[in-house]
Amino acid sequence: MKTAIVIPARYASQRLPGKPLLRQTGKYLVQHVYERACTSRRAGAVIVATDDSRIVAAVEGFGGRVVLTRRDHPSGTDRVAEVAQQLDADVIVNLQGDEPLVDPAALDLLADLLGRDPGADMATLAVPIASAEQWHDPNCVKVVCDAAGRALYFSRSPIPYVRDGQPDFAARPARFLQHLGLYAYRRAFLLQLARLPQHPLEETEKLEQLRVLALGQRIDVGVVPHAARGVDTFEDYQHFVRSYRQEGLGRAA
Repeated sequence: MKTAIVIPARYASQRLPGKPLLRQTGKYLVQHVYERACTSRRAGAVIVATDDSRIVAAVEGFGGRVVLTRRDHPSGTDRVAEVAQQLDADVIVNLQGDEPLVDPAALDLLADLLGRDPGADMATLAVPIASAEQWHDPNCVKVVCDAAGRALYFSRSPIPYVRDGQPDFAARPARFLQHLGLYAYRRAFLLQLARLPQHPLEETEKLEQLRVLALGQRIDVGVVPHAARGVDTFEDYQHFVRSYRQEGLGRAA
């Protein structure tokens, strides 16, 4: 299947304005994400989708492919869908522009999941939850799957609920999973999804993927061992800069 990776990148981040253009490493943050995506074996094309001319100039400056989108999109998915209209691709991977440490193998897995399951319209990833604190955290989105690895439900609440005893986070296969915000869509389904209104479940939990389940569509979930740390705050960015510099020192040694 032809696979394209689209990276939505907004300048006006609420918690960290100008985030895609942070450059303490000598490269823009969005450039790190773009270069990671380009190492994916499944990626036939990698495109940055942005509503800001400064990001357009930066991406063009490092030789990347970029599309200037409308400014009024309510979500990154809608921005990705606008770009997908122009693409000759079967699968569209939505990779957020603040994931400079994303594992390219995880991007490949997303495309592979749709390749293996013709009945699935969408794929995403999850990682085992390691602690009760993480399980109870509403910022940690949980997912429960059926025996075939298809999503049954996503929630900010601790699911599945343990009625008797305590949750066993060491059990394998993992029973408690944190959802990771990486998605792959069949192109036709993505274009359909972007035209549909929010569902009450989506509005209640503020989780866009619940719109898909409410439609009765299938989401395949791949489980990976570790989650890459994204950049939501300036502290996250400083952590990435330190990791990047240490990696460079390790290569030099």
